[in-house]
Amino acid sequence: MPTVTIKGGETVWYKKTGQGAPVLHIHGSAFGHRNFEKMTPPMSKDWEVIDFDLPGYGDSIGRPRPGAMEGFAAQIVEFLDAIGIAKIHVHGTSFGAMIGLTLAAKYPQVIDKLVLSCFMCRYDQAAREMRNTWKRAAQDSGMAAVADLTSVAGFARVFYERPEAQAQLQSMRDAFSKNTPAALISGIEAAMRTDLTPLVPAVKAPTLLIGGAEDNMTPYQPGASGVGFAQIKEMRPEWRMEILPQCGHYLVIEQPEKTTDLITSFLRS
Repeated sequence: MPTVTIKGGETVWYKKTGQGAPVLHIHGSAFGHRNFEKMTPPMSKDWEVIDFDLPGYGDSIGRPRPGAMEGFAAQIVEFLDAIGIAKIHVHGTSFGAMIGLTLAAKYPQVIDKLVLSCFMCRYDQAAREMRNTWKRAAQDSGMAAVADLTSVAGFARVFYERPEAQAQLQSMRDAFSKNTPAALISGIEAAMRTDLTPLVPAVKAPTLLIGGAEDNMTPYQPGASGVGFAQIKEMRPEWRMEILPQCGHYLVIEQPEKTTDLITSFLRS
């Protein structure tokens, strides 16, 4: 697969699939591009899907830059410039949605339409405690253990009844193991320091929010210290929002076809 070196010196691995208007997938904090391995095939029937690894993840070389989400957003702008794309649809999920929101607020010229799935602008205390357990697992037991912990929190209960569940869990262990504990911990700490609430009013792009009804990682209605979809929708009532039943945090894995249909409908509207 191709790579490109961006202005800051990082080397970014990426893959283009399909034809049509381009859509950029921004992955979550531990997956790398394999976050979308179930979703890219149906998406690529109608769009040119661009999957990539953020610097410090997967097959990309380099480190996240200072500035937490703003550092990642700057790297993405340089990446898009390097591959010759001036404006693009963006779908970020989880940690990638936090980056996507930052990208849209700070660099509105590069965003056509924006899709944000399964994230909070500010973690509540429960989310912080959950992520502290992931940090300890990464340090003490490695990334496969983190994959198991996040799976327990991230999937709806009905997912585990599926015949393909165990194969999917192993795929997650493999994907997580491509990333270092240091990269995961850095991403978690960046997210825990971040409050994106002030950026919500600055987003100019039409925006779709997608969540899972059983998302325990980034719930629709977080505790009082957090800012989730419920609060975001109050701030931006014109934004479209869809909550998928019998679905957890990993909706791009649990319900890739339904998620694709919602995104395609939104992007074409």
